[in-house]
Amino acid sequence: MITSRQMRAARAMLGIDQKALARISGLSVPTIQRMEASNDVVRGVVESLVKVIDALDREGIELIGEGAPSTATGRGVRLKTPPLSGNEQG
Repeated sequence: MITSRQMRAARAMLGIDQKALARISGLSVPTIQRMEASNDVVRGVVESLVKVIDALDREGIELIGEGAPSTATGRGVRLKTPPLSGNEQG
């Protein structure tokens, strides 16, 4: 799956806007906007999600799932697991 944050970050890394992502994925701009407006994991038609993921892959973006190692080379960004605050430690 892909999160809305991953979609926005991927676009930023490619230097493209929502219109360009819509074009390369074969989707409409409103569909991209709805996907990116999701709170976490993008919800939508599976076929549309696959189109976005495939388009990003063709453009050189590797989507890394939580806890998954990156096996490719090249520059990238990933979020670390946030440290526990003093109140949350066991």
